[in-house]
Amino acid sequence: MSSSRSEQKSAVKNNIGKAFIGIVALTIQVVCIYLVAQWLSAWSTVITALVDVAAVLLVLFLYGQRANAAYKMPWIILILAFPLLGVVLYLLLGSHLTTSGVRRQFAAMERKYAGSLVQDEEAFKALEEQNLAIANQFRYVRDFGRYPVWRGCDVTYYGDASKALDAQIEELKRAERFIFMEYFAIEDKEAFSRVLEVLAERAAAGVEVRMFYDDVGSVGFINHKFLDKVRGLGIQCRVFNAVTPALMIFVNNRDHRKMTIIDGKAAFTGGYNLANEYFNITSPYGHWKDAGVRVKGPAVRNFTEMFLQMWDSMRETDVSIDRYLTQYPYEPEEQRGFVAPFADSPLDDESTGENVYMNELKCAERYAWFMTPYLILTDEFSRELRTAAKRGVDVRIITPGIPDKRLVYAATRSYYQQLVAGGVRIYEYTPGFCHSKLSVIDGETATVGTINLDMRSLYLHFEDGVLLYDCQAVADVKADLDETLPQCREVTDKYRTAHWYVNFYRAVLRLIAPLL
Repeated sequence: MSSSRSEQKSAVKNNIGKAFIGIVALTIQVVCIYLVAQWLSAWSTVITALVDVAAVLLVLFLYGQRANAAYKMPWIILILAFPLLGVVLYLLLGSHLTTSGVRRQFAAMERKYAGSLVQDEEAFKALEEQNLAIANQFRYVRDFGRYPVWRGCDVTYYGDASKALDAQIEELKRAERFIFMEYFAIEDKEAFSRVLEVLAERAAAGVEVRMFYDDVGSVGFINHKFLDKVRGLGIQCRVFNAVTPALMIFVNNRDHRKMTIIDGKAAFTGGYNLANEYFNITSPYGHWKDAGVRVKGPAVRNFTEMFLQMWDSMRETDVSIDRYLTQYPYEPEEQRGFVAPFADSPLDDESTGENVYMNELKCAERYAWFMTPYLILTDEFSRELRTAAKRGVDVRIITPGIPDKRLVYAATRSYYQQLVAGGVRIYEYTPGFCHSKLSVIDGETATVGTINLDMRSLYLHFEDGVLLYDCQAVADVKADLDETLPQCREVTDKYRTAHWYVNFYRAVLRLIAPLL
């Protein structure tokens, strides 16, 4: 019990540390802008009137945007209720206008990398002949996500993050040309030290090693000496969207991806970051349940392109990327299946991650099972889940039994009742916190990656995932969920009805949930 309390205190300290710098910097900016505007408005009723007019115009502009209604509504209410504060917060955190410069920068990288990945038409034709409905799901990823579908690949699913890390380290030891790593959070402790030891050895042997991590995700996990330490080992290292005291108009979009690419021959992705709690070295929230996949074969090129585009978006240095996208001859152990690794960006108008999930649901005939750490849904996604259940599909969602963030956990539970009313079954993972982000549909398709079923992941973060069809890995995802369900408590009946004041509380939570 003493050890558990110690871990909980350490976890709380880490969580506070990760958020503290960003919150303080943002708060200072908001307060300063607000006080200046308040001081100006106190001197003139004209300025006050202008602020009110600006608030109304901003609401009309926001209402006319293509953004999801569930995301727009909290902003509209906030701006109308508190015009000055709402306008300031929206311009800092929610507006596309204030991130236009960053958007142009990322758009330039998309143009640079356009055409670097070419669809194997024979592979897509074979997919169409096998199952046209599922081919159309992959067509969406190819045409709107720009990531082709591949066959002739091997995909290994890991329902235990520790096993995924072990396999990842073994692949890293075999690296000969390059290693690319991109993670939301890195903790400079035991789990990462195993990785760093191999990276240092490979870098000393002449392998090009690049590491990329999100500043907010890793704040509190690493100190200011981390960059010097890693670079001193011969590893190139960059920080995504670094927190600075200057005006931060890009602070709300984080790099939530987790991937490792080795020589263009193998790639890993999944829910786990390189921090101790993901591998149950520490257990602040009970047993941590996470998952990942290893992809081998031509589909690794999709991951390589994702990494290079993000790397160059921070500071363009790669004149040519052809040498990293070499397609090696590969003889797969599994002679069937189709694989499409894909990325999702908050800086375009395409909600790729959400649409992949909803396209799967539209094609579901027998069952559609999901696991997610957070459940904060758009109206469209919620309706797809309920509609699938109403037409007889067995729709199940597994969420954590022990929360890592209590307010987000309460918001997650606030969505249960409307889903249950539509026939969706809800389970909570009793041993602890499930951080896996995955789906499996009818034993035919599955997704594994970094994309949570929440607004922040679906609309505000850079994410990645793998869409799978007719692979052994699909059956392995289903088997993992079959083993996990007996460890869960079904809470479906508990959320069928509630008192009016509970419904009111949940409505408030759902209103603010998109802003969490």
